[in-house]
Amino acid sequence: MDRHIEAFLEMLAAERGAARNTLAAYAADLSDFAIHAAARGASPAAADPAILQDYMAGLHRAGLSARTAARRLSALRQFHRFLLREGVRADDPTALLDAPRLKPALPKYLSETEVDSLLAAAAQRAGRPGAVARAALEILYATGLRVTELLSLPRRALSGDAAVLLVRGKGGKERIVPLSAPARDAAAALLATLGEGASKSPWLFAGRNPRHAMTRQGFALLLKQVALAAGIDPARVSPHVLRHSFASHLLARGADLRSLQLLLGHADIATTQIYTHVLAERLQRLVEAHHPLADQAAAVTGAVVLDTRSTISDATRQAMPEMMNASK
Repeated sequence: MDRHIEAFLEMLAAERGAARNTLAAYAADLSDFAIHAAARGASPAAADPAILQDYMAGLHRAGLSARTAARRLSALRQFHRFLLREGVRADDPTALLDAPRLKPALPKYLSETEVDSLLAAAAQRAGRPGAVARAALEILYATGLRVTELLSLPRRALSGDAAVLLVRGKGGKERIVPLSAPARDAAAALLATLGEGASKSPWLFAGRNPRHAMTRQGFALLLKQVALAAGIDPARVSPHVLRHSFASHLLARGADLRSLQLLLGHADIATTQIYTHVLAERLQRLVEAHHPLADQAAAVTGAVVLDTRSTISDATRQAMPEMMNASK
C-alpha cells in the first residue's frame, strides 16, 4: 500500500478513533484510486486534477451508483486535505470535482407492531441465546445504539439498576442515553444466565470466546433467527433498521430533532434531519383531521389514522415515556 495512504489511515485511527470497518472502507477506496493513478504514471499523492476527474468519470462509466461514487469522492477529499495539511501537496485537486447528485433516501424502519413482534419472539427463545436476543433488541430499540456501540458495551455498563447508559460512539465521543425498564430487566436476566466461562468475559454480549465481544456477523445471524420467528422478512431487519425505528417512533410521538440528535450521537443535526419525513406525515394528518376546510371524509380518515397511530403496545409504552423525559 502507498505510504501516504498508510499515513492517512494511521491519522484516522489515532486522531479520529475510526473503527476497523471504516478504515477498511477508506483503504479499499484509496487503493482503487491508487491503481487508477499508477496506470497513468502517477502516485496517488501526486495525481493532478485531470487524473482525478477521469477517475470519477470512470466510476460513472462502470455503472457504480451515485452513492458509491460520492463515498469514493469523500475519501479522496479527506485524503488530499490530509496531504495539504502535512505539506505533501501545495494544492487540493479535489476542490475542482463536482459531487454526484444523490437522491434523498428515506430511512427504512419497522412499525411499532413489528418491533413488538420482534421483542415477543426474542422473549420466547429459551436459554442464553434467548436472553442475549431479548437484551440486545430491548437495548437497541430503547436507545437507538449503533450495532458497534451495542456489542462493545462492557459488562459493568449495566450493573445495578442504572437508569442511564454511558455510550462511547464514533470518534471516541461519549454520550449518555436513558435506559428503559424493560431493557434493564432484559440485561439483568442476561447477566443472571451467564455460565462459568461467560462470567469471566468483560463484555455484556460475549462471543464464543468469552475474551472477545460478539461479532457483528454473529449478531446478524441471531437477529435473522428472531425475525423469522416473528414472521418478518429478515431482509427488512437489521440493527440500523432498529435504530431508524427508534428515531422515527420518537419523532412521531412528539420528540424534537435536537433531543434526537443527542440521543443518536450525531455530530451534525443535518444527519438527524433525514427523519423529518415522520414530522411531515404527522403534520399532514393533523391538517386533514382538524383544518376547517378539509374534506369531511378526509377529516374522519385523518382522525382515525391519528388515533390508530397514537395507540401503542405495552412494550413500547413502557419504554417511550422514560426516554422522552430523560431527553428533556
